[in-house]
Amino acid sequence: MAAAWRREGPAARSATAAYAGPVNETRTLAPMTLAARAGARISADGGAPLLPPIAQSTVQAFPSLEVMEAAFAGAGPYYYRDGHASGAVLEEAVAALEGAEASAAAASGMAAISAALLAAGGSQGVIVADRNSYGGTRKLLVETLPRLGLSVRLVDALNEAEVAAALPGANVLHLEALTNPTMRVPDLRRLTDMAHAAGALVSLDATFVSPALLRPTTLGVDFIEHSLAKYIGGHAASMGGIVSGSRQLVLAARGLLSSLGGSIGAFDAFTALLGLKTLPLRMARHSENARAVAQLLAAHPAVSRVDHPSLPGHPEHARAAGLFPLGAGGMLSFELHGGYGAASRFVRAVSPAIPLAPSFADVASTLSHPASSSHRALNPAERAEIGVSDGLLRFSVGLEDIADLRAELLAGLEAVS
Repeated sequence: MAAAWRREGPAARSATAAYAGPVNETRTLAPMTLAARAGARISADGGAPLLPPIAQSTVQAFPSLEVMEAAFAGAGPYYYRDGHASGAVLEEAVAALEGAEASAAAASGMAAISAALLAAGGSQGVIVADRNSYGGTRKLLVETLPRLGLSVRLVDALNEAEVAAALPGANVLHLEALTNPTMRVPDLRRLTDMAHAAGALVSLDATFVSPALLRPTTLGVDFIEHSLAKYIGGHAASMGGIVSGSRQLVLAARGLLSSLGGSIGAFDAFTALLGLKTLPLRMARHSENARAVAQLLAAHPAVSRVDHPSLPGHPEHARAAGLFPLGAGGMLSFELHGGYGAASRFVRAVSPAIPLAPSFADVASTLSHPASSSHRALNPAERAEIGVSDGLLRFSVGLEDIADLRAELLAGLEAVS
């Protein structure tokens, strides 16, 4: 089980996140400020590093049994699988951005989701989950968790009647803030209320929007998960995941991460913290560029469909505007006339400027082909059911100058035409 010291530092009071100014006023800090100052520590006698150093050691040494016992009881770190200083700093920073009581860093986004679902579902629990979820999550739900004794009911989260019918007896409802890759927007507040009324917790993968664009705690969500390799890290350099929520729930998830060996490494925690410092700034540009790219693609005859909630024709455009007033992030998908052949020609035409890479949320734009990567484990009928065709490409819109992106995309579309 995790050590309590990791949750009791100054930034653990993240729900209020107050700052004492020069005239002793107390005010709530904005996400941009929280991110920029993440990890900063000021020693009473000065000389503290502005950026926390990497706590690379796998174990702590102790001068006595009494001191070691205090560490095991929660006074400090003792063994890397149960926590280290680099991970604790990152966790405090993410908890502050989320407005959550606590966070636990994991080895990957899937480790964070697994820990949350296992903590919420128990040994013989029932999980209701959106069938439109990321392919890796769906594989976890239909293949791995049932082998551990959990029952899984897949539903369409856009169909409230279907969700309501599946909730009786459920332990947890798992959703995505924006579905991967089709960018649908479930009614998160309504579904959270429905789940709680049925006695179920709510787990939300918010990776596509990051804590800079959505604070699920304000909607009542119990577990919030992110892949640190995506927007929080932001530079395709950090491996890891993180789960946030109440102190009690996060403690349960952390215990599972320790037992299953799913804890984050110190260097990945350090690089994720570096990325987090610019997160709100980057998300504003990602959102702006994605909106412009979506409009360009939607107007081109080679494109049969564009999935981005900023477009007025998106089925949940109005809902997205309410949920994500600062922007809906840099992810979109688009379908080309001509299926797999058209997608292949487009990828070749824009490479290497916009490379094919089976991930997303880097500062530079990338493409992926879900049918061949994230959703390859689904059969053609299952992919068709959730709108993942052979001609669909997922586009992670980066921070480049929009004029350059437009020119490169138009060249690719010309090759398809």
